[in-house]
Amino acid sequence: MYEKVTDTIINVGVNDPDIKLFENQYELPDGMAYNSYLILDDKVCLMDSVDADVKDAWFENMDAALSGRIVDYVVVQHMEPDHSGSLLALCEKYPDMKIYTSQGAVNMLKQFFDADLTDRIVTIKEGDTLSLGSHTLSFIAAPMVHWPEVMMTYEASEKVLFAADGFGKFGVRGAEADDWACEARRYYFNIVGKYGMQVQNVLKKAENLEIEHICSLHGPVLPENEPLEFYFKKYKTWSAYEPEDPGVALVYASIHDQGTKQAAEKLAELLRVKGVKVGVTNLTEDDIHEGVEDAFRYDRMILCASSYDADLFPPMTQFLNILKIKAYQKRKVALVENGSWAPSAARVMKSYVEGFKDVTLIEPVVTIRSTLKEADLPQLEALVASLTEA
Repeated sequence: MYEKVTDTIINVGVNDPDIKLFENQYELPDGMAYNSYLILDDKVCLMDSVDADVKDAWFENMDAALSGRIVDYVVVQHMEPDHSGSLLALCEKYPDMKIYTSQGAVNMLKQFFDADLTDRIVTIKEGDTLSLGSHTLSFIAAPMVHWPEVMMTYEASEKVLFAADGFGKFGVRGAEADDWACEARRYYFNIVGKYGMQVQNVLKKAENLEIEHICSLHGPVLPENEPLEFYFKKYKTWSAYEPEDPGVALVYASIHDQGTKQAAEKLAELLRVKGVKVGVTNLTEDDIHEGVEDAFRYDRMILCASSYDADLFPPMTQFLNILKIKAYQKRKVALVENGSWAPSAARVMKSYVEGFKDVTLIEPVVTIRSTLKEADLPQLEALVASLTEA
């Protein structure tokens, strides 16, 4: 069913509680929301379409909200298939509808669709406007947040920012005990996180606008349970790569259920005794992207991994590659390796850490042999002391 943002702006998007993976990699324990907004005025404008998998439910919502009216314009802010996948079906339903979108999106339309939409397209750029009657849309370039063609849109009369993928989150709308920050953080760092500077640039533009509602293409309309400043503050922190909370992301990759895993569990215990908040990710069992979220959330991290083929156990390699891609920086990192005959994990982990910007490697690097022993505890205690007292 559709949901009203205001009396004239309606979210006709669809919840998909059954989808298990977003972009075929991000786990979705609470499904996903695909938002699409109707603006009812002298002219009817639709802000983006939805994923093709939820097209039928979307059309049902739209028909109910339109009450017999037609869509005059669609604004395509973002060409990713979860937002443009139903565009051709929309064009067939409303043959006189015009498509307003950026030049970058025009180029992508030709790549995604084998259809000539040239006569229906109006190319827009930052500063352009579209009058619907009492509503006027102003377009804002938002390149690399998180694709190059992205536009955001501001409607002044009702003070609404249509933010494309900005301020989005994993999960359906209206989930019980919903914690926006948790799933918005995981969404941000894993999807948008590489483009912090570009996000900062768009935030500077948004600061000059009077905003009462943020309409993202995923998740709830904001503000939800917090004042609007809460969401902007989170985005400013995340996009500046600043730690959000004091604490330690403890990320480990253990071949067997002893040794490396034992060391990680002992480290978590020692940290908690000191009153340190710890986010633990077991890379062989847990969602790797939860580990990425914690790595950016906290100001410190411990990497604990087994050696493998004179190199590094692959789950840790994958994790560090993601951090590299997402521009991990401005943190303190400690290393623990395990090796039965020729420990190599620390060397490889160190090569990644040394490539991160403004990251301090905390000494000592700890080496254990095969299993954790009583004689290893002083090393772990020294590492915790260095990480908590540095």
